[in-house]
Amino acid sequence: MKNQDAKSEVVESEKSVSKLMLVFLIPLMLSNAMQSVGQLAGSIIVGRALGVDALAAISAFFPLFFLLVSFSIGIGSGSSILIGQAYGAQNEKRVKEIIGTTLTFTFLVGIVLAVLGSIFAPDILRIMGTPANIIDVTVHYARILFVAIPVLFLYFVYTTFMRGTGDSKTPFYFLVVSTVLNIIFLPILIFGWIGVPKLGVYGAAYATVFSTVLTFIIMIIYLRKKNHPLKFDSSISLKMDGTLLKLLMRLGIPASINMILVSLSEIAVITFVNGFGSDATAAYGAVNQVASYVQMPAISLGIAVSIFAAQSIGANKFERLKEVIRSGIMLNYVIGSVLILLIYLFSNQILALFLTSQHTLHIAEELLVITLWSYLIFGHAQIITATMRASGTVLWPTVFSIMAIWCVEVPVAYVLSQFTSLEIKGIWIGYPAAFVVSLILQYSYYQFVWKKKKIERLVG
Repeated sequence: MKNQDAKSEVVESEKSVSKLMLVFLIPLMLSNAMQSVGQLAGSIIVGRALGVDALAAISAFFPLFFLLVSFSIGIGSGSSILIGQAYGAQNEKRVKEIIGTTLTFTFLVGIVLAVLGSIFAPDILRIMGTPANIIDVTVHYARILFVAIPVLFLYFVYTTFMRGTGDSKTPFYFLVVSTVLNIIFLPILIFGWIGVPKLGVYGAAYATVFSTVLTFIIMIIYLRKKNHPLKFDSSISLKMDGTLLKLLMRLGIPASINMILVSLSEIAVITFVNGFGSDATAAYGAVNQVASYVQMPAISLGIAVSIFAAQSIGANKFERLKEVIRSGIMLNYVIGSVLILLIYLFSNQILALFLTSQHTLHIAEELLVITLWSYLIFGHAQIITATMRASGTVLWPTVFSIMAIWCVEVPVAYVLSQFTSLEIKGIWIGYPAAFVVSLILQYSYYQFVWKKKKIERLVG
């Protein structure tokens, strides 16, 4: 009877964690969906109204922009772990110190990246093999976004602060605002409505900048009006705390390096793709748009698991970690499978939303079929990795991610696309190959090394 009661308590506890995670996850997934809707709207308008070359120009720049944004994502993930642990320990003063240090450091790095990105954009895009017929447009488009990077970084990391305290709703509300503003600005700036100059493809870049900056300003005002625990006021010192900065670097830099190397791998991949012409580049952009929706549950669950695990560690509830992992894995396969099945069934109709060329559409559909299923494997690895990162174990999970990308994905993509009859289809086989290897490496380390470690919280 006692064993049955114990098992019953475990099942109930897991259900409770699953419910809490789902409540947190829904706004987080909707946030990512809204973010993708803005990108999708831009791709549809640009692709259908301005043509394949205009869409290819945006697609060619995306990996480079993601490379720079990767830094803020990595630092944001590091700060969310620290905030999660401090919040779990109910140390409000420490939470505010983490916010101040992160904001100042991120802004300063953003300025450096904005300057370097603006100066070297033409050279980098040429190295990436951007087709000659679109490179001038891509460079101009890139420079518009580079200038705004410092403020964009602040917005990105501030949303991670709120999620670190378990608040996924407020970031969602403001992503709705940002997306609506972006969709309003897009046609106005692209087509020159209501007396605004006609900016063409560059209007998409300006729409992103204006909507994000305006949303960030509205969000800061809203948090103060609502007296939100994370409102920006005099209690947040912008002076960097040396101890916290070291912790932030320890957690954030490996995550940033990982994101940057992921971005560099995408640059390598698009360099291979560019070799097949601008139709292939446009197909790559279309597939990325659809794949971003499939990645969404996996990435969102990784964030949710990391925060739940960090808060459990901060509150010294280490026994809860197993429940967090199990709930995350279960939700990954349930939600991911449904989404993947729906996209497989309606792939042609979805891709046709922003591709008018039948040749480009055919390329995109083939690529989607090859890679889509493997995002379930990607999600499983994300959850294992997120749990280890929440405890401060970041080095080996990062090394394994890098190995999967640079020792599997890129070589497989290169060899199969350049030296076999698969051609461009060979590029996409690299993705599932890398996801499978990553899961094997991450799970092996988790099972045989991490589980034997003593877990301690990083901040009080």
